[in-house]
Amino acid sequence: MGSDAIRWHVHCSVCGAFIEKSAHCDSEVECKKCRSTLEILVKDDIVSVRPLHIKDEKLKERIGDEFVKAVEIIHSTKGKLIVVGIGKSAHVGNKIVATLNSTGTPSQFLHASEAIHGDLGVIQKQDVVLCISNSGNSPEIVNLVPYLKDYSSALIGMTGNRKSKLAEFSDVILDTHVDMEACPIKLAPTSSTTLQMALGDALGIALMEMNEFKANDFAKFHPGGSLGKNLISKVDDFLSSQKPEVTENDTVKDVIISISSSRHGITVVTNENNIIGVITDGDLRRMLMKGEDISKVLAKDIMSANPKTIERTALAKEAMKILKENNIGQLVVTENGKYFGIIDLHKLLDEGIN
Repeated sequence: MGSDAIRWHVHCSVCGAFIEKSAHCDSEVECKKCRSTLEILVKDDIVSVRPLHIKDEKLKERIGDEFVKAVEIIHSTKGKLIVVGIGKSAHVGNKIVATLNSTGTPSQFLHASEAIHGDLGVIQKQDVVLCISNSGNSPEIVNLVPYLKDYSSALIGMTGNRKSKLAEFSDVILDTHVDMEACPIKLAPTSSTTLQMALGDALGIALMEMNEFKANDFAKFHPGGSLGKNLISKVDDFLSSQKPEVTENDTVKDVIISISSSRHGITVVTNENNIIGVITDGDLRRMLMKGEDISKVLAKDIMSANPKTIERTALAKEAMKILKENNIGQLVVTENGKYFGIIDLHKLLDEGIN
């Protein structure tokens, strides 16, 4: 190891164990305690760590019978899932709610301190409550859990303390115990909140499977932004305002005028709106290079037959897929098989379709 190597000291983000090693740059290391594979990232003498592969059998046991029971309770409820938390657990709870709402499980976040001052009214008897607290004995949680139990159909406790007040009142316990936090002082919620987040995501994924939640369902809840565009936007949404068109017996002059009148470098050869071919500016250049008498050349002589097409009602991302796979810049759009317009690669890229 050279003298310029960095000697760093970190804590395992899975179990909190102390790790010391020398390295020049990014590397991987196995935690001797939990045997998880960790990625060590070194930048500007700042060292960060993230898990790549978790081997700890204790962590695998978290996804056991109690986890399955929690998933079944949430899935079978006729109401919604109320997620309760305070402090860092509240932030985790908000993220879990966001994930569940976007993946088909109606959820709502309830802050523990607000709950004991009137917001308990949001809980209906058919609802299930997921209460998150690492200690399970925070004063607000201790005061709240009897009401959470009484007002809901089931109480699921996500806690690192099976002997806590939260665990005592819970119908199901999701164990988030860690031996120590990953921060240097072993106090700030780091490993524990990572585990809470992971279990929340696991709940979301399991419920997606049980609800048979598909990409089309996901699209319904994401109409905005680039993600929404890729999931729900149709070809018709990005159709060019120009519709270049010639007949098979039009002259080269007609073809040049048609191509030049649009910015797409292409015109479609039709016969009563039936598509029989396309001509690009590249086809024109190749024709001119042959030195033929262009006064005798017709559109049907230089067109490319059987062009790629797509229906106007198809998803825009399907159009992008065809454009990429065939290395073309424009795609002919149809309506019930008839020529309808043109969609351009650059338009889709500009709109964030990929």
